[in-house]
Amino acid sequence: MPTTAYVCLGSNTPDAPARMDAALRGLRELPHAALQDVSPRYETEPQDYANQPWFLNQVAALALEDGRWTPERLLDALLTLERELGRVRSPDPALRYGPRAIDIDLLIFGDERRATPFCTLPHPRMTQRAFVLLPLRDVAPALRVEGRTADQHLALLRWRCEGRRIFQ
Repeated sequence: MPTTAYVCLGSNTPDAPARMDAALRGLRELPHAALQDVSPRYETEPQDYANQPWFLNQVAALALEDGRWTPERLLDALLTLERELGRVRSPDPALRYGPRAIDIDLLIFGDERRATPFCTLPHPRMTQRAFVLLPLRDVAPALRVEGRTADQHLALLRWRCEGRRIFQ
């Protein structure tokens, strides 16, 4: 039985749609993995570093062959894909949430829990971000994270959505 992993994609470059398409192609090309579902794309207000363009975000569900993947191996593959698509991480901590060519975050890997310097699962900030929870709800409405569904987490946040634009 395959393990399902969920990843969040994001970009706020002028060519964000093309970068997102390239990231999805990269996910489709992962060995021993199948892209199961992809949410619609949302335009999202920047978080934590407001002086930058809005982002495009979406969530993808991957079916991973058992025994072929670990969370760490998948995260390493996602980081490699980011680099191949032009992601450069700034050494400036103030720009941690700054502009980026592509961002591919591992949100959930089956029922795995991790708290290491390299991999934390579930993703530590996902339940605080409407730009993660809305597209996650699109692909896995019944999925529970920390005992709650995406809708239940969203009810605890201040946010609004107008069409496919998320304000938070």
